[in-house]
Amino acid sequence: QVQLVESGGGLVQAGGSLRLSCAVSGRTFSSYGMGWFRQAPGKEREFVAAISWSSDSTSYADSVKGRFTISRENAKKTVYLQMNSLKPEDTAVYYCAAGTTGWASLIRLEYDYWGQGTQVTVSS
Repeated sequence: QVQLVESGGGLVQAGGSLRLSCAVSGRTFSSYGMGWFRQAPGKEREFVAAISWSSDSTSYADSVKGRFTISRENAKKTVYLQMNSLKPEDTAVYYCAAGTTGWASLIRLEYDYWGQGTQVTVSS
């Protein structure tokens, strides 16, 4: 019932910035915890960032702390991932996910809905 559509991916030089957006369709968006995951070639899908339904709690992978910021606008049913100081290691397909727990979860199995992903490529 819930659809997620990511946008904002692209090619950027190391040190640059991108902002990913995730537009969510659904009646209860404000109750969802939202997360971003990424998967690089040859690697497992990994947690990037998450935000609780009320934005009172956020979680970040150590690799992106201080560089990435997750936020949400519930009235617009949109979640954002602001990515600054990008590194080649950030290159991956980024996936938006929604979880009915409402928590800023680091666990992929706690997310119920997933987007198709958007490619982020950071050149060195």
